Amino acid sequence: MKNNRVVIIGAGLGGLQCGYILAKNGYDVTVLEQERVVGGCLQSFARRGTLFDTGFHYVGALGEGEALNRLFTYFDLMSLPWKKLDADCFDEIVIGDKSYPYAMGHNNFYNRLVEYFPHEREGLKNYIALLKRVGDHIFDNLKLKEGEKSLSNTYFAQSAYKFLTETIQDPILRQVLSGASLKMELKADTLPLYTFAQINDSFIRSSWRLMGGGQQLVDKLAHSIERMGGSVITATAVISIVEKDGRVAGVRADNGNFYEADWVISNVHPALTVSLVEEGSMMRPIYRRRIKSLENTFGMFTANILLKKDSLPYINKNIFVHKADTDMWNVRFDRTESVLVSMPAQPDDVTYTPSIDLLSPMSWQEVVKWADKPAGRRGEDYVTFKQAKTEQCLQLIEHRLPHLRDAIEHIYTSTPLTYHNYTTTNQGCAYGIRKDYDNVIMTMLTPRTPVPGLLQTGQNLNLHGIMGVSMTSLYTCAEILGLETIRKEINI
Repeated sequence: MKNNRVVIIGAGLGGLQCGYILAKNGYDVTVLEQERVVGGCLQSFARRGTLFDTGFHYVGALGEGEALNRLFTYFDLMSLPWKKLDADCFDEIVIGDKSYPYAMGHNNFYNRLVEYFPHEREGLKNYIALLKRVGDHIFDNLKLKEGEKSLSNTYFAQSAYKFLTETIQDPILRQVLSGASLKMELKADTLPLYTFAQINDSFIRSSWRLMGGGQQLVDKLAHSIERMGGSVITATAVISIVEKDGRVAGVRADNGNFYEADWVISNVHPALTVSLVEEGSMMRPIYRRRIKSLENTFGMFTANILLKKDSLPYINKNIFVHKADTDMWNVRFDRTESVLVSMPAQPDDVTYTPSIDLLSPMSWQEVVKWADKPAGRRGEDYVTFKQAKTEQCLQLIEHRLPHLRDAIEHIYTSTPLTYHNYTTTNQGCAYGIRKDYDNVIMTMLTPRTPVPGLLQTGQNLNLHGIMGVSMTSLYTCAEILGLETIRKEINI
């Protein structure tokens, strides 16, 4: 096979999925990862014998015949120990002192919420119909003929906030339908309707946790690549992308090696990708400036809490807790307004959880003053800052989990600085580059770059999350294999 050498920068989910697809098609794949372990934001880590996840908590649309199930079947990930969340309430939305359930299945979702909002029957029907339409057509972009316009392209250019306010009249119901907001950045003047609809729809179809941590996903992909003849090399950072005769030629790494390549796929932030491309290449300064000027979404503060043995019952759902006066479409960072409460999946015969995670939005500006200091040496003021944030999270959720404080044994915290340092996530952004429905051409990136043979993948291109990254890996590999091959690969 000609032009079959592929180097992939970054062993996060998108990079490993691209490696899997191409290795399966006979390509000579080398994945280079700067950290000692693969995974990026899907890494798991142990503290005092207890496993915690970095950024993975649950996935949607993993039921039989659903979109992520089809993708994970292809990637040989369905044999992992998945656990379905409670069908009657997989997400509990708490606003002030009131609680509302998200139930699985479009009809169940409607029936549960209409009990609380009987006057919004038509609005809820229209809301769910739109979500279902988007979910039903998730693979359409892979089927398009040249010149055809897809459903996703139409909805990417529409406002999610405008759709919600025009469809739902009750302001409380609008807050409830926005209540699982920590799956995405709700921003009224930018968030595309497609992003809002696709993500919410996937979790309504079915929601799942993974027993044993998200590291299993990336470890299995890495092992599959190696089994098919590829290489996954850790503790090796790429320091430059080399172009020769108008096409990518390979990459230089910090171990002194040059890795020749006919194709290079970058799974790191596009701003980092353009900085790796040598000056004087086909990548013009105007393109570099454009990529580096794109805004990033906000980051996340996380408190990973180790609990005393048999102190807190396991809950097979997620809890999103918000202050009563929170405007979920205009996040404030001068106070803690919203917290996601998540627990690691436990077997059916286990009553208690060994740990619990609290996640809350955090901006880069809140931590930027410590950005030039190495991890572990940022000073007492940084420690005090994180302790104060943890206390704010605990205060917000204690009316819902009143016994949590007494159950705490130890707390480990991370901020956008942590993600920035350990995963090269620019500004520690949780959802990649901010997409703008009013400026789709500038903020939605394609896999192609101005350098022939240099491609991109990952959450920064169009959709974030497990589903979004998995779909993007298909689009990236289609640039090499062709759309027809990708369609056959996943049988659509």
